[in-house]
Amino acid sequence: MKNNNDVQAFRSGFIALVGAPNAGKSTLLNRVLGEKISITSKKPQTTRNRILGVVHRPGSQLVFIDTPGVHKASSPLNVRIVDVALTAIGDVDLVLIIVDASQADTESEAFMIEKLKEQKRPVLLALNKIDLVEKSRLLKLIDNWTCAYDFKAVVPISARHGQQVEDLIVAMEGLLPQGPPFFPEDTLTDVPEKFIAAEMIREKVFRLTGQEIPYSTAVTIDSFKETKKGALVKIYATIHIERDSQKGIIIGKQGAKLKQIGEASRKEIERMLDARVFLKLFVRVQKNWSKDTRALRKFGY
Repeated sequence: MKNNNDVQAFRSGFIALVGAPNAGKSTLLNRVLGEKISITSKKPQTTRNRILGVVHRPGSQLVFIDTPGVHKASSPLNVRIVDVALTAIGDVDLVLIIVDASQADTESEAFMIEKLKEQKRPVLLALNKIDLVEKSRLLKLIDNWTCAYDFKAVVPISARHGQQVEDLIVAMEGLLPQGPPFFPEDTLTDVPEKFIAAEMIREKVFRLTGQEIPYSTAVTIDSFKETKKGALVKIYATIHIERDSQKGIIIGKQGAKLKQIGEASRKEIERMLDARVFLKLFVRVQKNWSKDTRALRKFGY
């Protein structure tokens, strides 16, 4: 049983992961958790929702909120996505800005700094993808960012390879308020498995189709049932797209592309659930859903 001194020394808090599209926020979250709960791809704006992940340490509990990429948005879908990220900043104890050190996104980064100046929470900066950057350029970036904002710490990392991620966690731990944990020790996320399964299917669409298709795609789970005492999970899901021409691309010649998406998704979901999965995918055209307020609500945006 913990004594009072142990409880007082324990630190816990919520941390918003904020950054431009494709900065590596989801990759970092999956790295610190040691499990994949947030989808990733090389295409920007893969993440559309807030994803919560809990890291348990001997003296702390770090509750991360992975947010969509912050950028100046115009379409109804992207406006809602950015609102999700900016709202998260107001609900946390600490903000972690993640920047792609290998490729500047000047407009998005200036937009983020402007928004940061509107709030009073402590902010750390992680310069990600340092494995792709020469040391002289990295040092210059550190200087530039230090001048741009009063960060509590600037930590160069590689989320993909794990370089200096532990240093970043230690820096964050020291800035969290003292207090008991928010979640039990076995909690990894508050996101339902059904939601993660839908996201894994959407990730495969991002990775396996061309530039246009992913941004016109939403995925809904029609049925998610365990059979054989949990040894088999049957999932029926629908991939929603905006135009008839996109349907043919998603399905592919003789159904080859849809089969590829389904097989890749099934393997990923099986690893998450630690069970065999039967996955059946359908494709449905919902005209211009990303511009339709009612459809956006239906798909959870």
